[in-house]
This record gives sequence, C-alpha cells and structure tokens, in this order.
Amino acid sequence: MMRFLAPFSLAALLVCGQVSGQTWTVGNTTLTETDLVTGVQLPWELLWGPDDFLWCTTRPGDVLRIDPATGSYTTVLSLNVMNNGNGEPGLLGMAMHPDWETTPKVYLVYCTGSGWNGEERLSAFDWNGTSLVNEEVLLTLGAGGIHNGSRLLVLPDQTLLMTAGDLGTSSNAPNLNSLQGKILRLNLDGSIPADNPFPDSYVYTYGNRNTQGLALGPNGLIYASEHGQNSDDEFNIVTPGGHYGWPDVQGFCNTIGEQDFCANNDVVEPLKAWTPCVAVNGIEYYNHPAIPEWQNSVLMAVLGGLSASYERLSVLHMSEDGTAIASEDQFFASFNQRVRDVAVNPYTGAVYVAFNGVSYPGSGPNLIKQFANEAYSSIETPAPTTPSLRCFPNPAVDQIRVEYAAAQPTGHWEIIGFNGERVASGRVTSSAWDVDLSSFSSGSYFLRVTNGTSTTTRTFQMQ
Repeated sequence: MMRFLAPFSLAALLVCGQVSGQTWTVGNTTLTETDLVTGVQLPWELLWGPDDFLWCTTRPGDVLRIDPATGSYTTVLSLNVMNNGNGEPGLLGMAMHPDWETTPKVYLVYCTGSGWNGEERLSAFDWNGTSLVNEEVLLTLGAGGIHNGSRLLVLPDQTLLMTAGDLGTSSNAPNLNSLQGKILRLNLDGSIPADNPFPDSYVYTYGNRNTQGLALGPNGLIYASEHGQNSDDEFNIVTPGGHYGWPDVQGFCNTIGEQDFCANNDVVEPLKAWTPCVAVNGIEYYNHPAIPEWQNSVLMAVLGGLSASYERLSVLHMSEDGTAIASEDQFFASFNQRVRDVAVNPYTGAVYVAFNGVSYPGSGPNLIKQFANEAYSSIETPAPTTPSLRCFPNPAVDQIRVEYAAAQPTGHWEIIGFNGERVASGRVTSSAWDVDLSSFSSGSYFLRVTNGTSTTTRTFQMQ
C-alpha cells in the first residue's frame, strides 16, 4: 500500500530521497511531488514503455531507461547528434513497436550532421534487453537549427506518425513535394501506407509550422500541439489530408485574408489557440482514476516564452466526445522551468514531467519529476528492479548520511550543485557512508551514484 504524505510532513523533511514533500492540491486530490531523476541534460521525450519502465530521450543524444520505483536509470543508447543541444536539433521523439513481446523495436528521430544544415533520421533499433542495437534507417529528410519537429506516435492500425517542422522556411509547409512542415504517416517498416491521403506520399497533413506534440484521444481521435510564430500556438485534431494553414493562416480563420484562404483551401482550424505564443509541446491523454479531476483531459507541456513566462503544465479538459476543449487549468508554473514533455504511469496514474531549465533552448542540470496521488493504490504496480538510494537529513547542515541498497554496493558517487559543478566525489565501498558538507554553500545539490551501468540520483538542500 502506498503511503499518504500530508503537506510538510516530518518524513519529507528528513529524507533526501525521491519524496520532496511538496504537495499540490487538485480539487479533492493531493499530489505528492518527487524528484525522480536529477542532472539529466535536456530530457525531450518521456514514454511509458511496454516493459514497465519509463523511457527518456535527451537532446544531446542519450536514451535512458528509468525504473519508475527508484529513479535508477541506464543509458541504453548514445548517438552522435547535430549541434549537441545548441539550438533545436538533436535526439527528439521516440515510440515503441506495439507488438513488443515478439518485435522489441524502438523508433527514434534524431538530427545528425554539423553546423545548421544536416539530416534528420527516423530509425528503428532492436532492444536486446540491455541496449538498443542494429539501427535501420527508415526515412531521412532535412534538418536545421530550428523547427525539426519531431514527435512519434504509433496508431492502433500499427502505422507510425512523425511530425516534421518547416526548418524555418515557411514555404515548405504547403508544398506537397516537401516532407517539411508536415505530419507524416509510415508503415512500421518505413514504407508508405496504401491508404495515405496523397498517393505514394508520406504526407498525412500539411501546412504545419512545427508540431511537437502528438497523442491518442478517445474515439480514435489524434491530438497535436503546434508552435505558432509570434501568435496562435495551436491545439489541433489531426485530420488525414488536412491543410492547417501555415504560413497563410495562423490560428483561427479570423481575418479577411485568412477567411478567403480558408474557404478556398478547406483549412482545418484549431480547437484552441494561444496568443502570445506560450510554446506548446508534448501532450498526453489522461483518463486514470488516480486523479479524477483530470479524467478525460489532455496534459500539455508548455515551454513558455523567451522571457521566462507562461511555463506550466496545462490540463485541457475535453468535452465528452473529445472534439472540444471545455476549459484549461494550469499547474507547476511556480517552478519557472520550461516544461518539455509529460507521461503517465498506467498502474498508479502518476504523472511524470520533464523540465528543461529556465532559458531557451534549455539549460541543465534538468529534472524529471513525478506527481502522484499517494492515497491511490494499485496492486499491479511492478516492483523495483534496480538499486534504491536515500540520504538524510534534508535540509542538511554539515553532513549527510547516504544509504545505498544494491546487490553489490560498488561504483562511485558525486555531489553536484545546480550550477553543474561537482563539489565532492568518492568510491562506493559499502551500503552506507557519511559525507562532510561543512564547506558547502547553502543551496540545491544532487547526489549521483553510478554502479556499473545503473545511475541513481537524489536531490537535497544545504542550509
């Protein structure tokens, strides 16, 4: 049975572990905040895997496999990507083969090359139980410094959607001979589905500026979030063959010029638009009983503006049939952190949120947080399979005690400030040890323990 923590509980104050003690009220539900992973650089995609692990891509090129019970993770792939996080390219979207037991494949989109011109690849990798291997490139298109997309989504018919940005050249979006500024649809082997709306073409929708969110909703609906230019970020329903207007239409068809264009081109209007742009991003449909106030809603990550504003997790409450937005609630804006993506634990209903720092295009060390209703229990919750780590007291004054539960407590440990500076380190030689903090400045730190291929992190405060 999962325990319930009241606000500012003694347990939360004493243990620097996964539980931070901060709680959030959502109607009659209390969510407890947890720092699941600290110190990862620019987490981009969060995905609950069919193996009951949380998977994550980072824009600098790593794929992480995270035990949701402990936060311990392994790096299962490292790619050489374009610009390594400077700008918008890098390792981006991820999806998994729906028939995982017989075909354990992971699909990734990443940008490779140098400078501001390169190649974006959609590739399939085999999962061998410890690593992603045997890359098969399914599709290539242009990559640039901005507007590369790219989210992936496997549909119930076992085809794959891929969003492709316009690379900053708006004329790409309406051009059906270009794959940029589109949502593309492929078979899982990379071929073109016979029932795509345009014959012998991957194009599924066009007139898209830079779509960075995809999610399945109720009744077969597909939702997408799309970046506007200076106005009109959009939340759309994906319609096969649909024209979404860019660059001739931004948001709704609400000017004389836009109305004429929309009438002549059958433009698909958004369900909602935000002006000024808030930088909408990853989305996930939520319908779990753990947070009843969020049922039949779309959770949307919002990066915020360039001036450190609007950052949040938006909860878009949908109409019963899913075709309209009834209202929007906003959470977690007080972190002042760019929110990149969101995922949901299907057992506990817990929500995982990836933060990308305070500035564009991202700054570290970043966090992946969990928000869970600890009063809700699920007997199906998988048991942890990797080491657990705790340190106390928290806040610390002059030392902390570290306890590390592992089959063989070996490896090394580090303490790192939130400015990225390593301030202490040592070898792991036992299951418990003390660290002298008497020379540390007050502020936020995280402990990182690496044992073989497994890494576990915990955050703490220094008084």
